[in-house]
Amino acid sequence: MPEEAETADPVGEAEHPQEGEGERFPDMGRVVDASDFLMHVVETAGAVVFALLFGIGLIDLVVLIVESVQSGEIRDPAVVVAFVDRGLLLFIIAEVYQTVVAYVRGQSPRRILRLVIFTGLIAIIRKVIVFRTEVYGSKMEALVVAATYALLLVGLGMVMLIDQRAGLFEE
Repeated sequence: MPEEAETADPVGEAEHPQEGEGERFPDMGRVVDASDFLMHVVETAGAVVFALLFGIGLIDLVVLIVESVQSGEIRDPAVVVAFVDRGLLLFIIAEVYQTVVAYVRGQSPRRILRLVIFTGLIAIIRKVIVFRTEVYGSKMEALVVAATYALLLVGLGMVMLIDQRAGLFEE
């Protein structure tokens, strides 16, 4: 048994503070554990908020569609595009929700990256669908915005392609 005392882990000694040390510094492991727990609670609360936003948004979209059908406004293409815009916004909320849940559950960074890419693609596609040149002050301004959207779509598409090809090699 004396040999065990000689080979004792020196880290174990650090866990027991010397006389007076425990009063100045709290056990950092407990502080980190408490902050980690608090962070998970806040992240989970965020997921719940996104789920509620999705539910409220879905109910609002259904009510607006029903009202536009009753009033006959559903025949207006601008109204339909507005509904598509709101629907895609709901998909963005759903993707953000899934990203938060994946993060809270500690899923792989690759899974989280895919969710972020999908969210970005949906967001840019949403912008492209509702894009109207008359909103901008000049044709050059509209062209710059359109080129930016195209560049973002190509960039996100390339990242998605790289991710998928890398997945093939891993399997």
